[in-house]
Amino acid sequence: MNTKDDQSLDRMNQLYENLLNEVDVGIHVINDKGKTIIYNKKMMEIEAMGSEDVLDKDLLDVFKFSESQNSTLVNALKTGKTTQNVKQTYFNNKGKEITTINNSFPIKEEGKITGAIEIAKDVTQLERVIKENVINKQNGKFTFEQIIGQSQLINTVVDEAKRATRTSSSVLVVGETGTGKELFAQSIHNGSDRSRAPFISQNCAAIPDSLMESLLFGTKKGAFTGAIDRPGLFEQADGGTLLLDEVNSLEPALQAKLLRVIQDKSIRRVGDMKDKEVDVRIIATINEDPVDAVANNRLRKDLYYRLSVVTLFIPPLRKRKEDISLLTQSFINKYNHLFNMDIKGISEEVNQLLQQHEWPGNVRELEHTIEGTMNLIMGEEVITIQDLPGRFRNRYQGEKEPSIEESEPSESTKTLREKMTEVEKFYVQQVLAKNNNNISRAAKILGISRQSLQYRLKKFNL
Repeated sequence: MNTKDDQSLDRMNQLYENLLNEVDVGIHVINDKGKTIIYNKKMMEIEAMGSEDVLDKDLLDVFKFSESQNSTLVNALKTGKTTQNVKQTYFNNKGKEITTINNSFPIKEEGKITGAIEIAKDVTQLERVIKENVINKQNGKFTFEQIIGQSQLINTVVDEAKRATRTSSSVLVVGETGTGKELFAQSIHNGSDRSRAPFISQNCAAIPDSLMESLLFGTKKGAFTGAIDRPGLFEQADGGTLLLDEVNSLEPALQAKLLRVIQDKSIRRVGDMKDKEVDVRIIATINEDPVDAVANNRLRKDLYYRLSVVTLFIPPLRKRKEDISLLTQSFINKYNHLFNMDIKGISEEVNQLLQQHEWPGNVRELEHTIEGTMNLIMGEEVITIQDLPGRFRNRYQGEKEPSIEESEPSESTKTLREKMTEVEKFYVQQVLAKNNNNISRAAKILGISRQSLQYRLKKFNL
């Protein structure tokens, strides 16, 4: 090759290099060994890396990927498959989180894979803004970042829930009362491509069966006296997610109609003759073992199979006590902000006491305990045992716990109404604990309706 050809080749290489560095997408190329051979200026900006940090190095030695998601670029090299518009979150060698939308494809020469190319669009800032907006919304939206815990049990469930954001399949969230089932449901919604659409939540046990059908499916004007054209929850959640809390409390006939909606992806308002298509992801929760619910005819078997495409089992707090300290501090921080206080933490004695407790009300009970304590604390910077509610001191410091029979007022400052309320609260707690916080069973034993028990749980902050 003569000098003129060499100069022409140099000019072309320079042109290609300038072009690669001017385009507004990241370009990353690896050879058949997985080492980087091309890494343009935009990719350096996206990943906050210099060319010297990446070029001629094994990609997997430089970047860290979660166990649930491998490098899309390396996958293209290994499998020879092209992927388009795949969202990927990973970390650079300084621990910075990066989120990109990738198009990845293999390089083939004479039928042999000799490398792979990735074209990446940066959405890191967009992801951050969305997360901040979600966290700051006044309607209490949750994301996975707000699920607190470092135990293996909770981390496993969080990882499974994150995987569920990739599809629109139905999800069944199983867990005792107070474990945070709705937090997981909202996190799945806000982590999915439905996050811009509505998230509608309904506690199925809080509404009488006679009204639930109209609430879910809507009404047609003239269907019954006073009926108007009104969309139901399915129509309101169109394009988004509908959370059905305690779905096992629905009567069997209504469960059958719910099953039809999930299968047909259409609803019919009460009193109407026409069906309307809806695009809604269903997330349902249940506070008992679903196998028991099916066996005892509280949940239709066919509905269970439809809802449990993905099933998440949220562990009770007593099974992940290593998370209590983190949760406690997070609640202290929360109520410091709300109450304009400056509590630093808890004493070692309080920590030991909280570790001993079995927490029948789970994380919700722990939060209410901290909130109640901080309502009464005066002047201290550290919560001590004397600041905790009497039920903790009574149980773990050798004092007698109040019983139903011991209804005599102490030093006599309580009215009859106050003492009756105290005894009622204690008995409701006992029955709930003995029935693993199952609302339906507890209500039956107490001789009251589910709605009446729900009212008391809110009234007593249980």
